[in-house]
Amino acid sequence: MRKIIVVDDNEDILEIIKLILEGYDYEVVTLADGGRLFESIREFKPDLLLLDIMLGNMDGRDLCKAIRLNDETKALPIIFVSASHNLSDRFMAMGSNVDFLAKPFDITELVDKVALNLSAA
Repeated sequence: MRKIIVVDDNEDILEIIKLILEGYDYEVVTLADGGRLFESIREFKPDLLLLDIMLGNMDGRDLCKAIRLNDETKALPIIFVSASHNLSDRFMAMGSNVDFLAKPFDITELVDKVALNLSAA
């Protein structure tokens, strides 16, 4: 079973994404902030990370940079999830294995992006 960590400060979005992805036989861990992200990555060993950009007191882009600088996590595929539609081009500059999904998202689009990023990993 493929493993996914979802990081978003909106509990409703976390619950929705978890329910959707578990319905497609993914194992999902959710985090309401990025404070325990690296600990969760070490323990859960995810195949993919869904990461909100605006996490209250943290910025998902900063977390992405830290992930890319860490030898253990630098190859982890990341899908940014954000309501800021005009930011998608900027994420491509963060290196390979970075994708973007705009909020609000269609369930099919979410599932397709997840499957595509997992197949490329």
